[in-house]
Amino acid sequence: MAEEPLTQEAGTALAAHVGPHAFLAIYIEGGDRTSRIVDLPDGVDVTFGRSRGATVNVESEKVSRMHARVRRTGDVIEVEDLGSRNGTRVNGDKIDGPRRITHGDEIQVGSILAVVGIASGLRRSSPVADDVAGEARLAAEVDRSVRYHRPLTVGLVRCANDAVIDAIARSLRPMDMIAEDAGDDYLLILPELGRAEGHAAVERALEFAGAASADARVASALCPDDGTSVELLISQLRASLRGNKPARAAAAAAEPPSSEPVVLDAAMRRVYSLVERIADTPMTVLILGETGAGKEGVAEAIHKKSSRSAKPLIKLNCAALPETLLESELFGYERGAFTGAERRKVGFFEAADGGTLFLDEIGEMPLALQAKLLRVLERKVITRVGGTTEISTDARLVAATHRDLEAEVRAGRFRQDLLFRIGGFTLVVPPLRDRTSEIIPLAEHFARATAAEQGRPAPVFTDDARDALLGYAWPGNVRELKNAVERALILCGDRITAADLPEKLRDAGQRVRPVTPAADMRGHLAEVERAAIVAALDAEDQNQTRAARRLGVSRRALIYKMEKYGLKPPPSRAE
Repeated sequence: MAEEPLTQEAGTALAAHVGPHAFLAIYIEGGDRTSRIVDLPDGVDVTFGRSRGATVNVESEKVSRMHARVRRTGDVIEVEDLGSRNGTRVNGDKIDGPRRITHGDEIQVGSILAVVGIASGLRRSSPVADDVAGEARLAAEVDRSVRYHRPLTVGLVRCANDAVIDAIARSLRPMDMIAEDAGDDYLLILPELGRAEGHAAVERALEFAGAASADARVASALCPDDGTSVELLISQLRASLRGNKPARAAAAAAEPPSSEPVVLDAAMRRVYSLVERIADTPMTVLILGETGAGKEGVAEAIHKKSSRSAKPLIKLNCAALPETLLESELFGYERGAFTGAERRKVGFFEAADGGTLFLDEIGEMPLALQAKLLRVLERKVITRVGGTTEISTDARLVAATHRDLEAEVRAGRFRQDLLFRIGGFTLVVPPLRDRTSEIIPLAEHFARATAAEQGRPAPVFTDDARDALLGYAWPGNVRELKNAVERALILCGDRITAADLPEKLRDAGQRVRPVTPAADMRGHLAEVERAAIVAALDAEDQNQTRAARRLGVSRRALIYKMEKYGLKPPPSRAE
């Protein structure tokens, strides 16, 4: 039977029947102490156990597969042991049958402590979280997805009908979350749902939205396959929404701005100057820098400026796939190589033949696969999974990582011989907080690009917005800046003010330091640091290892500083 459209009155009636907000504060003891809040919706079981099907899952020998459950029925909340080996305790007493619990009661399930909370005096009109809570939850779920290779579907719903959003929220599982993002955009966080299941769940949300608004749109992405950071996933979702805009909006699209990178900082100019010099050589390139700093843009520039530019640039994030899948993606597989391999698959090395293969986050690659990659780079041949035939490949490798690979080598997590092989030439991309001269130009570039896609004039940034942008530390780097600007364009008119930016940026704007004195101080410190490096190199006869030891830094840090200050090593001399 088709569902009837949900009206504003129906949504109001649903909100009126929401009872007291009940929840469990969960604390998991052990070496890696964690805590979380689990809601107690009416009529829904919250279970504890080692099974992945449990709402609260923990790997502990003290906890049975399905140990206990908590159920709320109206105003009554009960906990029941499910025949566990070690039992369940309430306020220290072991229970035999269902036990009624109330605000402040403590439930002990092995290493799990759950404290009951009931907001009895409140009536919550909507189960939609705010943007701060949504971002925090998404960051936690993305970290869990990447760390344990568990699927996470993230959706973005654009709908102006509050009743429809409330109905969507109530259709979600207890572990899911819907949160405000910006304007009429709402974030859907759906843990443990793969691409097919997640797509179906997001489509159901679209059906709800479509019942009330023909302009409602939705996009979805899968972590870790489509991205391994909050900024990248949000960026992809917003790009998908812009590409799925109604026909009347698409018809008004303006001419997009230049796609050339914004390069104003001295350190970044040196990076792109080196790109010009090495682009058309066969050497491998290793790009170092924080997540979101622009390493992928540098890799694209290397490919674009090389004689391989007519061939494909293939990109693969090594952190997005487990070892078995990563190997088959890199090298391909033969039909019947494993269950589900119904046909031959060409790997990324073959697909990039004659072009460039960009391996992002290569520091996450498992050791066993590092050995196979090393053999491919040395012999220029691959063997598909399940095959015996060697296939020649002429793909140039460009790799990137946010990790300190020398430290990873010392810890035994990365092969030293592979580090030497991929680091034919090393580029260091500085974080955005060290490139303050680029923050406003980049923000204006993103504003023009997004406004052009929306078919509207580009808004200008007010002084308070500029202060907020300059005062923030940008841990997510350029990608976080892009997301903040795109979010602002959803909220603003013809000007972007500090009120249109995320709250954490507005707070930073209040703390922003005067520009001129800070710039003078940074310049003075840079001069002192450069002079110290020159003196150390002179004292050690230009030996970088001994100079780094004298300065108390790693050799890699010294090389980065030398590149930053334009200190080129002298030509090698005969012994």
